[in-house]
Amino acid sequence: MTGWQLTIDCRDPRALVPFWAELLGYVPAPPPDGHDTWNDWYRSIGVPTDELDLDSDGTDRIVDPSGEGPRIWFQWVPEEKTIKNRLHIDVFAGGDRSDTVDVRRDRVENRVAELEALGATVVERHDEPIEGHYHVIMADPAGNEFCLA
Repeated sequence: MTGWQLTIDCRDPRALVPFWAELLGYVPAPPPDGHDTWNDWYRSIGVPTDELDLDSDGTDRIVDPSGEGPRIWFQWVPEEKTIKNRLHIDVFAGGDRSDTVDVRRDRVENRVAELEALGATVVERHDEPIEGHYHVIMADPAGNEFCLA
């Protein structure tokens, strides 16, 4: 098997780490062994201080505490997001199709409200009760789209 991580370019990892950790049930990744903070580790591998977020400890990654899901790295980049994502994450908050679409819709909408309180915004809702499907396209605090179904 090939190991992999998801890397999301962003201007402010400090805003996205707690948001996505909460959304996915992840936790901030601890710094590598022998380093008190991620900034300490970055310095140890030669990243110049002027490229570090000195207003934080440099935490820019989250991990699945069970070890099953992929690591996610919020890589700082200087430019803002300007176009629609070409890749997005589907988050299954409503449960499976053994539940009615009404039950799944309520679960999704409850999660939407929680995520809006964390800085997410609703982009659009898709309600197709005849097909038994409901999902909400949302944007994280940096504008990255994801689906909540």
